[in-house]
Amino acid sequence: MIKLLHTADWQIGKLFGQFEPDDAALLADARFATVEALARLATDEGVDLVLVAGDVFDAQGVADKTIHRLFHAMTGFGGRWVMIPGNHDAGLAESVWTRALRLRAIPPNVTVCLKPEPLLLDSVAILPAPLTQRITHADLTEWFAAADTPPGLPRIGLAHGSVQGILADDIDSSNPIAAGRAGQARLDYLALGDWHGTRQVDARCWYAGTPETDRFKANDSGQALLVELDAAGALPRVTPVVTSRFRWRIETLRLQVPTDLDRAIACIAAFGPADVVQLEVSGQTDLAGQRRLADAIGKAHGKARSLLTDLSALRLEPTDEDIAELQADGYLGEVLAELRAGQDGPDGEVARDALALLAGLLDERRSVAR
Repeated sequence: MIKLLHTADWQIGKLFGQFEPDDAALLADARFATVEALARLATDEGVDLVLVAGDVFDAQGVADKTIHRLFHAMTGFGGRWVMIPGNHDAGLAESVWTRALRLRAIPPNVTVCLKPEPLLLDSVAILPAPLTQRITHADLTEWFAAADTPPGLPRIGLAHGSVQGILADDIDSSNPIAAGRAGQARLDYLALGDWHGTRQVDARCWYAGTPETDRFKANDSGQALLVELDAAGALPRVTPVVTSRFRWRIETLRLQVPTDLDRAIACIAAFGPADVVQLEVSGQTDLAGQRRLADAIGKAHGKARSLLTDLSALRLEPTDEDIAELQADGYLGEVLAELRAGQDGPDGEVARDALALLAGLLDERRSVAR
């Protein structure tokens, strides 16, 4: 029996520009920790081989330190690693891979396939389809079918791209891979990268997805695949294994009745150190509710790994009692009334923000004066 670990789309060096710098740095750092976890998993499971199906690096211009650090993170598994370039780290004439070679950063047990030619190992034949440019409209796996390999040696394809016919019609499917390629090329298994979620294409073809989730889209990411082959020609047994350190989640909360606020605060309070959250709150609340919500969000920033908050669709509706307690007489009272009415106008978001700011300042002044 042959046991493989299939992974892809490590995206080492990803910047996470939508987050605060401290959070972005920690999310980027987690990708190295996940590679270390993959190495431990490979060792613990006693796999014969680790396949990395492209996009090892997020960009060609990663720092030399990043290259060294990546290969150091892999040292926990002393067996064979086989990887190919993807669209983010394509094997150009001058690339992150040529730099890694000059730096002598690639260990002897790591094979980077930069050419479309069979790699014959003791227990398996690898047919790689490395990307040598970021975008191609030719199917780089087409040569697999005509490739000769020793009889009885399992044939494993390794590629990075889009299987045709399973994407939505409006998605650009560059770097195409023919549907049914595994069967047509007599492959025992076709290990794919490019999609960041785990997905089975057919009985012999899978996308592993990124092992560390990196976006809010619910696509079954954060996994690697253990693949077992009893012999050449046998169907592979594929087992997804959760590897992601962080849980990316979207929470959409709507406040319509008073009890909605209690449920929203309970939800926010449950965020923990493994959560990367995009929080969207809509509906309406009074000044007291706004204070409670702001307090809950403030505390959650200290508990969650990262919290992106969008309150643009939340309407602040101070009650008459709220306005009376603010003691906003004369001109300030008129401004508050105008801002309340302006939330329905073309500049509603500006009015909403100004209302929340002014009401908050008046509320703070009132609290200090007590």
